[in-house]
Amino acid sequence: MQAAPVKVANYIDGQFTESKTQKWIELRNPATQEVISLVPESTPEELQAATDSAQEAFKTWSKTSIVQRQRVMMDLQALIRENQDSIAANIVEEQGKTFVDAKGDVFRGLQVVEQACGLTAHMMGHHMSVAKDMETYTYREPLGVVAGICPFNFPAMIPLWMFPLAIATGNSIVMKPSERDPGALMMLADLAAKAGVPNGVLNIVHGAVDCVNYICDEPRIKAISFVGSDVAGKHIYTRGNANGKRVQANLGAKNHAVILPDANKQATLNAVAGAAFGAAGQRCMALSTLVLVGEAKEWLPELVERAQQLKVGYGMDPEVDVGPVITTQAKSRIESLVQSGVDQGAELLLDGRGIVVKGYEKGNFVGPTILSGVQPNMDCYKEEIFGPVLVCLSVDTIDEAIEMVNNNPYGNGTAIFTNSGATARKFEHEIDVGQVGINVPIPVPIPPFSFTGSRGSILGDLNFYGKSGFDFYTKPKTVTSLWKESDASHSRASVAMPTIR
Repeated sequence: MQAAPVKVANYIDGQFTESKTQKWIELRNPATQEVISLVPESTPEELQAATDSAQEAFKTWSKTSIVQRQRVMMDLQALIRENQDSIAANIVEEQGKTFVDAKGDVFRGLQVVEQACGLTAHMMGHHMSVAKDMETYTYREPLGVVAGICPFNFPAMIPLWMFPLAIATGNSIVMKPSERDPGALMMLADLAAKAGVPNGVLNIVHGAVDCVNYICDEPRIKAISFVGSDVAGKHIYTRGNANGKRVQANLGAKNHAVILPDANKQATLNAVAGAAFGAAGQRCMALSTLVLVGEAKEWLPELVERAQQLKVGYGMDPEVDVGPVITTQAKSRIESLVQSGVDQGAELLLDGRGIVVKGYEKGNFVGPTILSGVQPNMDCYKEEIFGPVLVCLSVDTIDEAIEMVNNNPYGNGTAIFTNSGATARKFEHEIDVGQVGINVPIPVPIPPFSFTGSRGSILGDLNFYGKSGFDFYTKPKTVTSLWKESDASHSRASVAMPTIR
């Protein structure tokens, strides 16, 4: 008999408390359809309480020393490292990733926490003597109460892009995880408390549209960090900005890989298969579009062979490569876009629809799927499929490939595979995409750099993590001070007009 689903708590003022809501969202294991928990739509009173707690905590937390906050970050990263496996197991259950991929989810977020430990260097200001006895200096201050709104596809990494940098820089934060898989963030909140994050500095609420609109409208919330879909991101950016908030929003993507015939064939095919079908294609940096230049199109049969070797199943099986997609609705949408490609003239080289996994017959499984002969006007090219589907196009020259990538509205990431340094350099400098991989399929930078998606993939001018991440959660203050040396000797007052010389 299935156990009664657990009710996910709010986390307000350092306490995990059951919501008083009458509206609950079922959270289902995507591999089994079993309802494993109920996620509340936090009430208006609970949303206010979370903000009240954050505002009150900010008064004291913002005044703590930078080395004290650094010490908390050091303890937090150690606790996350110790609990990486248990967080990853929760991600497998709620989100569907393979256990290895889920551990990677946690680890890439952990790297941002490790970067937060180095905040002393990033928070240094500037100082200059501008005239006799006069100095100008600048430093950065926290914003106040900020907010983070997270997607389902990285339930640990994306929250760790947000709250560690926010609180390390002296802010307090209200977080809203995805209602599809909040468990990882709830576990991280418990670890944050154990690391020494004071009550009220980190708060977690739940919900859907009403919760998002509250965050956009609440005047005490000064900034919003968001990762997710185009529709939600544009809404949050527009509404948040209209209310005077700083907003960074990472949106959709259509990441192209360009393969030249001179590339290392075996390494390239392995890289493409992993980047296209890993995480069931549910990555904002998934390699979803393949552009084959010249004779490289002859490699497709071998790519199909590699994709066929990938095992689909439940994420805790160590032999599984591709887990389920997040919901039945996502599965239906993916399968519909595949069919639209066929209907519009693409060739279906590998069909992962209709796959059934023994023991998990109700799971949201879609196997690796490859469409060739795709044209830019087809729906399967124009839409972000967000599943284990690779659409393949062919061109004759590198110039045509660059033009195709640049004509796509998105600019999250792209990659080129070639053994020609000259060709790689041409691609790097002519491509209008924010993150470029050269023989690297998923060019997500490590935290000393920032996540720099561009064009239709991001709204806002401050990027995630890296130096830009610290800047997002702080504001500059510039002070000009005058301490006259002559005052020290009690000389007589000057009545001349003060000037800067």
